Amino acid sequence: MELHDTQHVERAVLAQLVTAKHDPAESADSLLELARLADTAGLEVAGQITQNREKPDGGTMFGSGKVTDLKNLAAEFEANTVIFDNPINAIQAYNLTRALPGVRVMDRTEVILQIFARRARSAEAQVQVELAQLEFQLSRIPVLEAQQRFKGGIGMKGPGESHLQLRNAPIRRRISELRKRLADIQARRTATSRRDKREMPVVSMVGYTNAGKSTLLNALAGADAYVDDRLFATLDTKTRRVWLSKARQLLLTDTVGFIRHLPHGLVASFKSTLDVAVQADLLMIVVDAAYPRVDDHIRICDDTLREIGAHDVPHILVLNKCDRGTADTALLHVTEKYPHAIPVSAKTGYGLGVLKQALTQELQKCCTLWRLPSATSRT
Repeated sequence: MELHDTQHVERAVLAQLVTAKHDPAESADSLLELARLADTAGLEVAGQITQNREKPDGGTMFGSGKVTDLKNLAAEFEANTVIFDNPINAIQAYNLTRALPGVRVMDRTEVILQIFARRARSAEAQVQVELAQLEFQLSRIPVLEAQQRFKGGIGMKGPGESHLQLRNAPIRRRISELRKRLADIQARRTATSRRDKREMPVVSMVGYTNAGKSTLLNALAGADAYVDDRLFATLDTKTRRVWLSKARQLLLTDTVGFIRHLPHGLVASFKSTLDVAVQADLLMIVVDAAYPRVDDHIRICDDTLREIGAHDVPHILVLNKCDRGTADTALLHVTEKYPHAIPVSAKTGYGLGVLKQALTQELQKCCTLWRLPSATSRT
């Protein structure tokens, strides 16, 4: 009989505040997604708790009675972590930690950062993640009381530096170093990208996390990009050559997936990676056609593209995972609303020929640069 050590299992209780301005169905979906994020981060979800409230409590997010319920629930399930689906500020995190002794308090942003830290492989991704973590850490240091200031010595003027400033100084120096390093990496990659772009068009795949972009990249390019049925399997930009015909080829890039409430710090830190989409000739917006609320994912993709400045880049909508039985109903709804969307299955190859034709037609419209190699140049 195999024995399992349960002492080191990290169990989590999920917590969510639903206010009057929240759509109940979207809130429920967001909580399900938070459970998937927790699983991806290596946490075992033991239970969940939700409160309907007009507005968040400024000190603890939940009301005092619900905080007590949360404490009891964590004790009942022997959970050592509580994850809020809502963003919590420094004061709320501090007060909740005091109200829940021995329990780590996190929010959705922190879980996403933890996942990114685990998944970062390239030097660029590691720098981006560390930068986002440090900026998040600065935002979580509460100013709970007036800070004593230290003057530099006799004859020195000015207010001096507080405990908080002295504590934050090394973090700010490290942030400055990381930003410079990231700028250098971006400059080198941009130079390479410009050389490549002179030869052929660039198409960038964007879309909701776990929509199957890496599988689609592999199917179109015969590549071997890492695939995992979990959120944020891909953090690093991958670029592969794709032949649409014997005489037509393009560069196809796959980058980090989008998600609802994607932390602004991560968007800023991953700007150099997301710039691939901004600079592309054409975007392929990939969504999971089998997902019941696929409209939400399309809207979130549009919002994120607008945030990174890529909303005006020409695009086509690709409905992936059409081989799944649950895709039929959603597919019918989406194709009625988006008649030009292209249904495919990267897993089975369904629709890939139609997708290549659509790419050819769109690039003929929006891209003046097109390489026309001879049929014998393909290797």
